[in-house]
Amino acid sequence: MGRFRQRQKNKPEQQKSGGQADASLQGGSAAALARIRADQAKAEEEKQRKLDAMRADDPLLYDLDQEPEDTAPQRGYLPEKKAAVMRLQLQMADMIRKKVLAPNLSLDMPLERTPEYEDKALNTLAQLVDGGRITIPDSISEQQFVDNILDEIFGFGPLQKLIETDTISEIMVNGPYVIIIERNGKMIESGHKFLDDDHVERIVKRVVLPLGRLADSENCLVDARLPDGSRFNAVLRPVTLDGPSMSIRKFSKNKLGIQDLVNFGSMTDDMAFFLEAMVVSRQNIVVSGGTGSGKTTLINCLSGYIPEDERTVTIEDAAELQLTQRNVVRLETKKPTPQAPAEVSIRDCVRNALRMRPERIIIGECRGGETLDMLQAMNTGHDGSLTTVHSNDPRSCISRLETLVLMSGEDLPINIVRKQIAGSINYIVQASRLRDGSRKVTYITEVAGMEGETVVLNDIFKFYDEGDTPDGKVKGKHGSSGNRPMGDSTFARYGYKLPAAMFLNSYKGPGR
Repeated sequence: MGRFRQRQKNKPEQQKSGGQADASLQGGSAAALARIRADQAKAEEEKQRKLDAMRADDPLLYDLDQEPEDTAPQRGYLPEKKAAVMRLQLQMADMIRKKVLAPNLSLDMPLERTPEYEDKALNTLAQLVDGGRITIPDSISEQQFVDNILDEIFGFGPLQKLIETDTISEIMVNGPYVIIIERNGKMIESGHKFLDDDHVERIVKRVVLPLGRLADSENCLVDARLPDGSRFNAVLRPVTLDGPSMSIRKFSKNKLGIQDLVNFGSMTDDMAFFLEAMVVSRQNIVVSGGTGSGKTTLINCLSGYIPEDERTVTIEDAAELQLTQRNVVRLETKKPTPQAPAEVSIRDCVRNALRMRPERIIIGECRGGETLDMLQAMNTGHDGSLTTVHSNDPRSCISRLETLVLMSGEDLPINIVRKQIAGSINYIVQASRLRDGSRKVTYITEVAGMEGETVVLNDIFKFYDEGDTPDGKVKGKHGSSGNRPMGDSTFARYGYKLPAAMFLNSYKGPGR
């Protein structure tokens, strides 16, 4: 019994020492968390310093206004002094359009900027200023005042300068007072503003009405394109709570090629050559990726390898593809309007395209039941077809395709769907937008058939992520995975005898 009593006496001492150890661990954890928080705060301060320096050095970026404390951050704020200037500019622009340039043309419609019209507008403005009928406010230069009025007459108002700037890749309008741009993969608030919600909706209508589409409270979700081919999406009241929203995805005026992507570090020369072999040898390809990952750019580059003597049909919601071949038919969906209530969907276009004697079909994006029709087309003599899908990696792409096929309304067993996918698609090319804003091809993956009820994927090339550099750039390398494609003999029949060395595992680990 003595030894049991001794153990009972020792137990409080053990509990005390254990408590001290726990307290020590908790103290160490708290210190580690404090260091992490301090590092995060320092990184945030450095980020803000860079943004402030960028705003100071860039004449395109305006200073942000000091907002009242009760301002909703999503809505933003326009000071009355700036609002008065914008109101005067709009009044002058509307008066010149209605009374001098185009009396019979609605202000919601675009007006072509010709030298004759521009001269008339400038002469009218000069007469108004010289005659004392208007006074240019002291808060704005005369040149900027005139340029803003011309942008309202002929262009897209406050967005015109942003649209004309080639280095801007995306413009996002979150209500009238918050306009955000993307440059070199980084987002920053521009400081440009509209006068009010009606001003935003006027610009939306100026984009969509020439295309035969409506933009109002009954048609408040709009997909369209700008005259230069840029992708355009708008959401109007009452769906948006903080004012009308616009998203403009700009495309380079100079069409990029595969070699440009190699120069940017988006892929290697071996990957580019392999992609060329895939397209020329009529492999069915799905370009997979998230929003803003470069899917459309990549599919445009791949389409450059389609031979001139092959007939291609492209199908899109809003035309964005830029094929250079001559034997191309471009189809675009049609939304219903009061004048023409019939709707033409992507699925309708795919079914009709099969009767147009195409050798290849390119769908801008599969997002619904048309996926089943696309897979059937790939499997019935339209080899070499291409499409894009939203997904994060090749395996997720297969799951996404399964879901989209089931959205067709056909009661198909899942194993039949998987067999259809495995029998139709040859390769998945994964495009990714990395955490530093750079865009890379992260996988080229072969669809190697079925094993049981699982679609087998064979990674040919991939991007090996090695972390970040001290200045925040993603560090990593592209390399082959060591797997040779099963379709190697098909490439050879089209003149692409790919060397074995191309597929040797070239990645030696970080820093090598």
